[in-house]
Amino acid sequence: MSTLLFLVGWFILFVLCWPLALVALMLWPIVWLISIPLKLIGIGIGTMLAVIKAVLFLPARMLGYRG
Repeated sequence: MSTLLFLVGWFILFVLCWPLALVALMLWPIVWLISIPLKLIGIGIGTMLAVIKAVLFLPARMLGYRG
């Protein structure tokens, strides 16, 4: 559904201002390449927070708490 909304939005932009739509189409791969390291950092931080949560809740799980 999000892909359909993206395409409809791009076509509306293309009809209203075609040079801006073409610039957006050309810059999209560059923006995607820049966002890859940020996604990796987000995955790493999420993993570290999951480990910290597991360590903090370990005593409760050892005592039999099943939340």
